[in-house]
Amino acid sequence: MTFKFDVEAVRAQFPACKLEVEGSPIAYLDAPGGTQVPQRVIDRIMKYLISENANEGGYFKAGMLAESIEEEARQAVADLLGSEACEVGFSCSSTQNNFNLAHALARRLQPGDEIITTEMEHRCNSAPWNQLGKDGFTVKVVKLDLETQQMDMDDYLAKLSPKTRVVALNWASNGLGTVTDVRTMIAKAHEVGAITVVDAVHYAPHFPVDVKDIDTDVLICSAYKWFGPHIGVMYMKKELLEDLDFYNVMCEDIATGPRKLHMGTPQYELLAGVAEAVDFIASFGEDYVEAFKDKVNGLSGRRKNIVAAMEAIDHYEQDLAKQLRAGLRAIPGVTLYGPSEGQPRTPTVVFTMEGKMASDVTKVLGAKGINAWDGDYYAVEIIDVLGLRNIGGMVRLGLAPYCTQADIDRVLSTIRTLATGV
Repeated sequence: MTFKFDVEAVRAQFPACKLEVEGSPIAYLDAPGGTQVPQRVIDRIMKYLISENANEGGYFKAGMLAESIEEEARQAVADLLGSEACEVGFSCSSTQNNFNLAHALARRLQPGDEIITTEMEHRCNSAPWNQLGKDGFTVKVVKLDLETQQMDMDDYLAKLSPKTRVVALNWASNGLGTVTDVRTMIAKAHEVGAITVVDAVHYAPHFPVDVKDIDTDVLICSAYKWFGPHIGVMYMKKELLEDLDFYNVMCEDIATGPRKLHMGTPQYELLAGVAEAVDFIASFGEDYVEAFKDKVNGLSGRRKNIVAAMEAIDHYEQDLAKQLRAGLRAIPGVTLYGPSEGQPRTPTVVFTMEGKMASDVTKVLGAKGINAWDGDYYAVEIIDVLGLRNIGGMVRLGLAPYCTQADIDRVLSTIRTLATGV
C-alpha cells in the first residue's frame, strides 16, 4: 500500500521542531525516552492553570469542572486503548502504577505463589515483581533468546505452572525494539489462572492498541511517550479493578473504580493534557482513514481516527527505521542489535561501535544537534545478558512522526565520519 505521510504538517504543530543547534534543526531521535509535545497540548495545560485551576468538590466553576476533566481524560484514553472509560486510571508514572498494583496483588498471594517476568523488561515492569520476590514469593524470569533477540517462548511455557499467579511482560522492548506476541503469552497465562500485566510504554507510541483483542488483565503506558505530559496510565479489566483493594489515602469504601488507582488528588492539569494529546493523534488520523480503511472497518468516531493515525505513524516510522538500520549496517565497526529484518519491531534502532564507549558516540551526536541515548535505558537485564556493560551499553535512536529523512541522513553521515574519519 502506498500513501504519503505529511511530516511537515506534523512538525508544524511542535514548537520544539523550530529549535536549532549550530544552524541545523534538532533531530529528535530520543523519542523512546519521551516525545516532544504539540502546541495544542501545551495550550490546554496552560488554559487549565490559568482559568480552571482548582481541586474538585467546590461549588464554583473551576471546582465543578475538575471531575469532568478527569472523565474526559479517561474517555480519551479508553478510545486510544480500545477499552471502557471505567477501566482507565492515572498516577504520576507507570512505575508507580505498577508498584501500586504489585502491593494490591500481594494481599491475595500466598507463600510459594509464582510470578513470571522476563529478561526483556524495563525496570518499571520488573522491579515491582522482584520486590515481591523479597517478600517470599517466587519470581521466575523468562530468558531472552540471544540468537533471535526475541522472547524465548519455550522457556516461558516451561516456567508457567499451576502456581503462576502473575505474568508481567512487555509488548515491545525499549532496549531492543523487539515486539512480543503478547496475545499468545496472555492466553497461555490465563490457562493456568494467572493475571497478566502488559507493559506497553514502548509499544503504544507506535502501533494501534486494542486491550480487548489481546485480552490482558492490566496494561500500563505513559502519556509522555505519545505527545502528552508526564503521567502514567493504567488499564485494568473492570472485574479485577472492582475486586482489588489498593493502598490509598482515601478509605477503601470511598475510593472506588478507577479512583482506586489515584494516590491522593488527581493531577488535573496533566489530565487535561492527556485528553488533548489523544485528540491531537485523532486529528491527523482523519487524513489517513481512507488509506487504512481495511484497518478501521467497523470503527467510528475518535477511535476510528486514532487507529488510522497510528497505522500511518507505523508505516512512516518503519520506513525511516529500515533506512537507518541499512545505513548503519554498511558502516565499518557498527554492530546492530534487535530482531532480524522482517520480524515485528518498533522503529527503535540500537547499536554499538567498535572501540568506542556508547557515551562517546552520543556525545558526538549531541554536539551536532542529534538527540540520542546511551546506556541501558533501565532495560538492565538486556545489557547484562548481551555482555555490553563494559562499553556502557548501547546507543539508542528512536523515531517519532516528526522525524525526517534529513534526520536519518545526518545520523548516518555523523556515524560514518566517526567510524572512518572521512
